[in-house]
Amino acid sequence: MRYHNITHEDMLNGDGLRVVLWVAGCEHCCPECQNPVTWDPEGGLAFDKAAKEEIFGQLDKSYISGITFSGGDPLHPANKGDVRQLMKEIREKYPDKTIWLYTGDVWENLYRDSIMKYVDVCVDGEFEIAKKDVRLMWKGSSNQRVIDVQASLKQENPAVPVLHCPDYAPEDGVFQKGVTGCGE
Repeated sequence: MRYHNITHEDMLNGDGLRVVLWVAGCEHCCPECQNPVTWDPEGGLAFDKAAKEEIFGQLDKSYISGITFSGGDPLHPANKGDVRQLMKEIREKYPDKTIWLYTGDVWENLYRDSIMKYVDVCVDGEFEIAKKDVRLMWKGSSNQRVIDVQASLKQENPAVPVLHCPDYAPEDGVFQKGVTGCGE
């Protein structure tokens, strides 16, 4: 696996303060993507012991809510095995931290995948410029969904996703103040 960046204390890619791993490699190549530099699976840096230690150092902090995997696409074939292993280690070492996953794939293709047992929230779907809305919570376009993975998997029909939160913050200004309305 290769990556472009590890962001510390991020508030834009999931609930709470998070560490974000921006992986390299994406086959979706969405027009007007915010991160086209991450499309090349050979780009960026090799994910090594120092990168893992940097992530664990962030997760050791009590005020960090968890980790978000983004990119690129963490489920790109060049990433998936290493992402699964890292998620497994994080789940074992930090059982109270949440794991968010951004992917261009859709839930209907993902819910049977064993990697989902490690994921708390999945933001699915390709970014679609025609459906872009900057007021949306945790996603860039209205076709995308912010899915409560574990609640979805526990349903009688897990193919129908349970949403983690509404599309928009509960009232004007609340989202900017750090209150999301998600998970409540």
